[in-house]
Amino acid sequence: MEGPRADTRHYSRVMSEEKRITLRLPADLHEWLVAQARSSRRSLNSEIVYRLEVERDLAAVDGH
Repeated sequence: MEGPRADTRHYSRVMSEEKRITLRLPADLHEWLVAQARSSRRSLNSEIVYRLEVERDLAAVDGH
């Protein structure tokens, strides 16, 4: 199935597998992440998850 409904189903399934955390950041890092998220048209949460996933994938390639 294509279109918005397919994305919604995937998102709902993914959301049920997620963990919620509280994250404290220095103000300057928060501002930088917000700017990066806006330029990438992502939410702040999505930007943080994206960056963590990229780093995880790079670490796996490097063998860490």
